[in-house]
Amino acid sequence: MRPMNYVAGVAAALCASVMSITGALAEEPVRGGEATFLMSPAPQVLTSAMTTAGAEQVVSAKISDSLFTYDFNLNPQPLLAESYEVSDDGLRVTFHLRKGVKWHDGVEFTSEDLAYTTMEVWKVLHGRGRTIFANVESVETPDKHTAVFVMRRPSPGMLKSLAAQYAQILPAHIYKGTDPLTNPANLKPIGTGPFRFVSFQPGDNLVLERNPDYWDEGKPYLDKLIFRFIPDPATRAAALESGDAHIVPQNLIPMADLERLEASGEFDVTTKGYEFLNEMEMIEFNLDDDVMKDIRVRKAIAHAIDRQWIVDNILFGYGQPATTPLHHQLTELHDDTGVPQYEYDPEKSKALLEEAGYKADANGVRLKLVVDPLPYGDHQQHIGAYMREAMREVGIDLEVRAQDFAGFVKRVYTDRDFQFTVNLLTGGSDPTVGTQRTFWGPSFKIGVGFSNGSHYENPEMDKILEDAAAEMDPAKRKELYHQFQKLAMEDLPAFPLVAVESTTTASKRLKNHSIDANGTYSNFAEVWLEPAK
Repeated sequence: MRPMNYVAGVAAALCASVMSITGALAEEPVRGGEATFLMSPAPQVLTSAMTTAGAEQVVSAKISDSLFTYDFNLNPQPLLAESYEVSDDGLRVTFHLRKGVKWHDGVEFTSEDLAYTTMEVWKVLHGRGRTIFANVESVETPDKHTAVFVMRRPSPGMLKSLAAQYAQILPAHIYKGTDPLTNPANLKPIGTGPFRFVSFQPGDNLVLERNPDYWDEGKPYLDKLIFRFIPDPATRAAALESGDAHIVPQNLIPMADLERLEASGEFDVTTKGYEFLNEMEMIEFNLDDDVMKDIRVRKAIAHAIDRQWIVDNILFGYGQPATTPLHHQLTELHDDTGVPQYEYDPEKSKALLEEAGYKADANGVRLKLVVDPLPYGDHQQHIGAYMREAMREVGIDLEVRAQDFAGFVKRVYTDRDFQFTVNLLTGGSDPTVGTQRTFWGPSFKIGVGFSNGSHYENPEMDKILEDAAAEMDPAKRKELYHQFQKLAMEDLPAFPLVAVESTTTASKRLKNHSIDANGTYSNFAEVWLEPAK
């Protein structure tokens, strides 16, 4: 067995992590106070165990811990798992769980909770979990504080995906024997985390309070954590400036305001804390649609888009044009050598449409299409508006359709009533965490949000992704992911637009909000609020 434990295995990584956050933790924390966190859209439920939606991930991570958090170098740091071991063949992963942890209702946390959630929830209902845990055959529970994942094939990427935002553990005594999707605890959650549920006004606010029985004694520091769900970006900025709110994550402050807010000396703007996400603005083409199934049309759309313009004018430089579906921050795997590229070329776009049989009418219109931007923040809608003008230049009359978050998810992943999206998709800390679900045929399942929205099926791609997910040799794994990037850009079921650099804007009074790779998706046990002067 190859052990990885807190004392020995992660000691060097932990030292590096501590060094990187020493400045943030140097001040003596102050206990008490209420911090207000602004978000949009509002969460539909309060657990992320069955969804990959961002709002659910942010709020639920404060309510229930998972096995690990991750430092800025994506090394696991212990939470509910104190240590783990991987067998030499990679087919048994043993987790040693923390003792003395209780759910908020006083019931002991045990290995049964992890086994139930893995086999009955993550592998079945979670858009990412169905790929992350695809190779887990069973979970053995030899005692209350030991869980052994028995693997069909090795899965090195799985160990990079065990934070609460991707792998939130549910209480088996509450969920077992029920339909997890309709369990009342989804709206009145019972967790193991530093904050307990108080109240939820859907679409308006969520109130959490300090868990006095939290396993990490003395934490959290805040008495209350209040989430307010505000759809208007100008209102969010105004609330932050007035002191009515303390933190706004994930580019939810208008990019044009960031320089001014930072220059005031009262706010921090940081891109730290998103290393675990690696977000990509991406078009998903519906390959079940009669028009979109023609690759010439997909390529024409790609050539009609100036991605650098999007970076400069919509994201204000916070990102760079994507050259493959993998974020450039995944430096050990990103490789665009020999990968097809679709440069901005309206004339080539017109030629492809002509070849596909779409002739211009008297008004220069070749065809009419509809795009559905993800209603998460404002950037996707702005990109859609830009695309409407860009498509007009090549003869495409593009309608930009607006709807709420729930309507988007239903339209794309249940009703399949769309042509293409502008989506914000999380690549994650490893391709198996986020990227694979978009291109792996078996991840397509009606009703599972943010899975294989294109309904792309290619046995060659499936084999590449499955082999890469199980490959333990780094050099062989990199070669497999290079094959993936090349084939993905050749088949073009989805077109990567921009590798995003997300920002968090916060009052300087709020301390320790972005001290690891999970950033605002972490449990906030270390966060504290400096008293107002």
